[in-house]
Amino acid sequence: MPTTNDTKRKRWRKGGMTMTSNGDTSPMVSRCQTLQEAMQLMAARGLESVNVIDEHGRTVGRCTWRMMLRAAADGLDRSMPIGEVLTAFSDKWETKQEGVCAAMPMSESDSKATNELERLRRELEETHRLAETMKTVLDAAYEGVVVVDEDGVVREINRAYCQFLGIRREEAIGKHVTEVIENTRLHICVQSGIPERGYIQKIYGQPMVVHRISIWRDGKVIGAIGMLIFQGVSEVYEIFRRLQELSREASRKEKQETEAKPQETAASAPKGIERIIGRHPAIAAVKQMIRRAARVPSTVLITGESGTGKEVVARAIHEAGPHADGPFVSVNCAAIPESLLEAELFGYEDGAFTGAKKGGKPGKFQLAHGGTLFLDEIGDMPLAMQAKILRVLEEKKVEKVGGLSGTEVDVRIIAATNKPLEEMVRNGTFREDLFYRLNIIRIHLPPLRERKTDIPALLAYHMERMCRQFGVALKSFTKEAMEVLVHYSWPGNVRELVNVVEWLISMVEGEKVEREHLPSYLSTVQPAASSLPNGGVKMADRWKEMVYQSERERIAAALVAAGGNKAEAARRLGIHRSTLYEKLKKYGL
Repeated sequence: MPTTNDTKRKRWRKGGMTMTSNGDTSPMVSRCQTLQEAMQLMAARGLESVNVIDEHGRTVGRCTWRMMLRAAADGLDRSMPIGEVLTAFSDKWETKQEGVCAAMPMSESDSKATNELERLRRELEETHRLAETMKTVLDAAYEGVVVVDEDGVVREINRAYCQFLGIRREEAIGKHVTEVIENTRLHICVQSGIPERGYIQKIYGQPMVVHRISIWRDGKVIGAIGMLIFQGVSEVYEIFRRLQELSREASRKEKQETEAKPQETAASAPKGIERIIGRHPAIAAVKQMIRRAARVPSTVLITGESGTGKEVVARAIHEAGPHADGPFVSVNCAAIPESLLEAELFGYEDGAFTGAKKGGKPGKFQLAHGGTLFLDEIGDMPLAMQAKILRVLEEKKVEKVGGLSGTEVDVRIIAATNKPLEEMVRNGTFREDLFYRLNIIRIHLPPLRERKTDIPALLAYHMERMCRQFGVALKSFTKEAMEVLVHYSWPGNVRELVNVVEWLISMVEGEKVEREHLPSYLSTVQPAASSLPNGGVKMADRWKEMVYQSERERIAAALVAAGGNKAEAARRLGIHRSTLYEKLKKYGL
């Protein structure tokens, strides 16, 4: 008898599980148990397979989850003993390999393949659910949404847009967007890479407010999204009606003025966050950091390569913070000789040294009292001066050269450098205590080569700004020239880009900047030529239209921000009032 030896293990069924007399449990089922019991055991314990044993405890085969699925598909009776299921499968399955899988344990490679197939199945189901969810969201949206690929072909359009256009989704998918949507510029947005927000587009004779947003991947535009913001422009008309009422009221007040204020003719630059041009995720993160840093008086350290715009960020923090009404004083620590740096920063008393100005001179700290002191190139500051700067930061007092007492100052410090301060601290060329005192809020500016999607917008902004400043006709870029500029690495970053734009304004005679007009060192990249739709319309004409649209938007925004006061709007735009009147007439505002 198999049970006469004490070392033999006695087995019995308990709760749908095979157990041994010493309490050991294992994923096994008896060949006498039913198919239903095997299924319940595998489902309850999350098993992919269980061994099948006979009445003597010997393994006679293996029951897998694939067998369960096949049994269910074949409609086998769930009360059938699992032993009979094994026999039936060995006889019926088409290939011997399937029978071996049922009767023999799976190898390690088979198990890995099975796990991988299951993982892929779950991922496919999740992707399908996500796609269905996104389609539901698009169709439920009030706004019309259309998606095109890099060739301007419609790949997706939601129900709201189809209802407005009076077409079915199947009639739009696969067609060029110009065949589906009247007066669209979505294909132009794909080619230029420049987003167009809040534009007016006439569809079926009705003016509509639209957004056009290019989609970038790996530094290349792969498509664009068009959004129909309003199902009509009654809301927009109401806004303009109120704006016109405010404008008429402001005009009546202006008639009583005898002369314009002097500051009305001064050009005013954008303020605060508006100084930062770009929508790349890295720049969006920088803008978020600026907003947070502006709320508190903590010291800010701005890092980044030369030319990335560290002083622009510093001014944005100053203008958005509580010290905005105070002065903004900038000091380039690398441009001042070491012997004069202390006197420049802290000032000096009368007769402090030979050649000192009679009556003394206040230092930069005193001049920045109540405002912000920007210490640019802080990494080039001598060690001796670093100790004195640290003392001022801790005591909030400055002592002039040759002075006997300190003067309290209320100054926010923003420092910037393009050098690796951590490495300088390890090498002993920068004080560790000063580094930690400066590095409270850290903002890193990415180089221009890492945010190529912002290059078209930067070129458009600085081209328009400098053409207006120099009083010359606006110049536009051809598609070929823009491709070269986008693919260039820009080692000098935004500063180099601004210099190139200024050079082009000075050297190009006409209103179109062709590829051959660009400096030779920019043309090292040979972008592939691509055909233009709509009969080969030049990118320059499209670019010019984009700039005009952008100017119209800014004028409307300035009027809204100024409450309809044209004098205030002109100051915000940096133009004279008479120029503003001409533009209002030009754009029908």
